[in-house]
Amino acid sequence: MKRVLLVALASAGLVGALPAAAQFAKPEEAIKYRQSTMSVLGAHFGRIGAMASGRAPFDGKAAAENADVVAYVSKLTFTGFVPGTEKGSKSKPEVWTEADDFKKSATKMQEEVVKLNAAAKAGDLAQIKATFGAAAKTCKSCHDDFKVQ
Repeated sequence: MKRVLLVALASAGLVGALPAAAQFAKPEEAIKYRQSTMSVLGAHFGRIGAMASGRAPFDGKAAAENADVVAYVSKLTFTGFVPGTEKGSKSKPEVWTEADDFKKSATKMQEEVVKLNAAAKAGDLAQIKATFGAAAKTCKSCHDDFKVQ
């Protein structure tokens, strides 16, 4: 019985992974995907930043909606960094040569975005400011380390 369950789970995992692999039949598709997700991420993150810095009036509902998008898209972005896409973008070689560090940076950003999302859902501007700053630092750090400026 356990063996059947393990085979079923393994099969489900493989079937779930096929669409992601097929999604990037060509390296330029993966590059375009990650650039597009970064663009969406930046646009929604920027809207929260404008409220946190006082450049835009605070709107709790808008902050929460934008934070939801940021949290979701942050999970998608890094799937576009696949082997064979080392050239043709602004990614430094360290994305692949220091893949563990890159993954740690991505994970840290996602963790900070979860905190930002929780703060935005709570509607507490002071909390949003604090968590936005921490999330922004993770973005900057990753760009400094892994993106050609």
